Amino acid sequence: MSLFFRRIADVDWVLFLAVIPLLGAGLVTMKGLSSQAGGLLGESGDYYFTRQIIWIFLALAIFFVCSFIDWRFLKSGGLLITLLIVNSALLVFLLVAGMATRGSSRWIHFASFSISPSDPVKLLLILILAKYFSRRHIEIANIKHILVSLTYAAVPAALVFFQPDFASAIIIGAIWLGMVLVSGINKKHLLFIILMAILIFTISWFFILKPYQKNRILTFLDPLSDPRGAGYNALQSMIAVGSGQIWGKGIGYGTQSRLEFLPEHQTDFIFAAFAEEWGFIGVLIIFTFLGIVVWRILINAFNGQSNFERLFGIGMAIFIVIQSSIHIGMNIGLLPVAGIPLPFMSYGGSGLLTVFAGLGILMGMRRYSINIPDDPHLI
Repeated sequence: MSLFFRRIADVDWVLFLAVIPLLGAGLVTMKGLSSQAGGLLGESGDYYFTRQIIWIFLALAIFFVCSFIDWRFLKSGGLLITLLIVNSALLVFLLVAGMATRGSSRWIHFASFSISPSDPVKLLLILILAKYFSRRHIEIANIKHILVSLTYAAVPAALVFFQPDFASAIIIGAIWLGMVLVSGINKKHLLFIILMAILIFTISWFFILKPYQKNRILTFLDPLSDPRGAGYNALQSMIAVGSGQIWGKGIGYGTQSRLEFLPEHQTDFIFAAFAEEWGFIGVLIIFTFLGIVVWRILINAFNGQSNFERLFGIGMAIFIVIQSSIHIGMNIGLLPVAGIPLPFMSYGGSGLLTVFAGLGILMGMRRYSINIPDDPHLI
């Protein structure tokens, strides 16, 4: 029992407690939002609210289980590559035989629950890149290592892109780019990557992107050009955020979300739904707690035992910052609309489980990093 309490004490409680208000803000925003979905499914108006509570308890359990494990075994062996291959196989299965939901084959369905393999692949990529770069941090300027690491990211990014899930593919690419930059990269190689990105975007625009994806980008530049079509979601989201003003309309009084003008208000537009009811002050509170989470992740990363732990922590910070920035950016009209949830707040299990598994792994790394010399009681 003393060992159990010792391991619990090693958790970064500042980080953990900063996450709780974010989870609570998401639940409060979902409360009563799902009257339409609940009515269709024979449930109460708290359909998303009650199911999210289940996901939160599962996520917290995974967090503490992962925090008890000594993750140094990942530094050697091929487990991570095997898991990446398995995850990629699931993505291929979804492309070939997956059931399309809202025009996209992203989810594997289990009874009344769904899991998206595109979420855990982001965590796997962070671990793989942390392992790869930690072994080659002196040689990272060699273009070979940049191309090899790019292959690790490009395969799942391509599979996710063709689901289609353009936003998740962008996040996977951003994780790779961020970790390459942190690991150290030759400026000439960086310029090469930028030119390649421009080339890929140009080719994608003319030959790969679907018409609705192009419309999202065009209406991002001018949402009023098609307010009832492609620009509808962006326009309604900006109206919701702006109508919250300083103090918000109050819990349960957000007209854009409660009256169903704001689509996907429990997932893709939960920030707008929250901002409408809580206003600018509520948004500042959310930014504060997100900032504390990222700050504590970086603190734990910099105190890591080796480059593997440091790079993993930095990768987790990049992941959360990028995904949060894209979600908030599209909610306030700074970025094109994309189906990206807000970490900790949006409804959904696979994203929540992935983030908490990542934080739990970070806590496991923190535990053996602060208990030096090595503790024989560690798993």
